Amino acid sequence: METAKDTVQHDAVLPAGDDDTPTLSSHALEALKEFLAEQSRAVEEVSSAAAEDDVALVSEDWRLSQFWYNRETAETVANEVLNLCRSIDSPAVACIACPTLYAYLKKIDPNAPAQILEYDKRFEQYGSEFTFYDYNLPEDLPSSMKHSYPIIVADPPYLSQECLEKVAKTISFLTRPGQAYLLLLTGEVQSGRASELLGLRPCTFRPDHSSKLGNEFRLFTNYDPGTRLGGWEQV
Repeated sequence: METAKDTVQHDAVLPAGDDDTPTLSSHALEALKEFLAEQSRAVEEVSSAAAEDDVALVSEDWRLSQFWYNRETAETVANEVLNLCRSIDSPAVACIACPTLYAYLKKIDPNAPAQILEYDKRFEQYGSEFTFYDYNLPEDLPSSMKHSYPIIVADPPYLSQECLEKVAKTISFLTRPGQAYLLLLTGEVQSGRASELLGLRPCTFRPDHSSKLGNEFRLFTNYDPGTRLGGWEQV
């Protein structure tokens, strides 16, 4: 069957006056328009599909030290968290100052039992799964959250000893007794403190942001991820 593309390529070209300038016949012109319209629709469909792969987030606020992770990082960490959820009874995830992870968790699995702890009240859009959190008041949280989370992911807003120490207090407040899994995303400069305060080791996998930052970031865990996340980095 003849396609619009075939018609454009093979239809007759008619002379247009004495200067012999070629023009398309009306039939070929209509076929060309149809072909271009089909191409435009295809491009729009691809763009739409690509957009659907990303998660819409509020704009970064540099005053709050907000820098969102890119899709690969967010999906990798979200899938690791979901894998942990499947491995334990009564899973619950606390996302401390890491809205990108929370958003991708809910995209991949809308039923993921996750709570986002954030200072930015724009995230109140997440309803009952949002809890206001100020790292300067590390234990100023609802009593119902105390010792309730076997999986905690934290991304302290600042690369300072003070900030990590206070976030560590929050982690202690939230951690469920028994086997608990902790993932910390922070700058490489915090490696020594992450080990001393929380007993964490860096993974081979390197987090990356949508906006390029000057500081190298790492992912630390308190458990051996095996072959996932590239495994623990060998000393």
